[in-house]
Amino acid sequence: MNTLQKICLVITIIGAINWGFIGLLDINLVESIFGVGSIICRIVYSLVGLTGLINIGILFTHLDED
Repeated sequence: MNTLQKICLVITIIGAINWGFIGLLDINLVESIFGVGSIICRIVYSLVGLTGLINIGILFTHLDED
């Protein structure tokens, strides 16, 4: 994996953990930190979505490559 994919994977994992907290505990960490409906929340959610799309590339590459 290249550096961009690793960074995107980390951001996607953080987003998944946040969704896990929402589903299991009804706690939204992003909104707790930045405020409900703030522009920063929208940026964070957009960034997680974008990195998820970038991570689709992992499906088409060999994970053993550096």
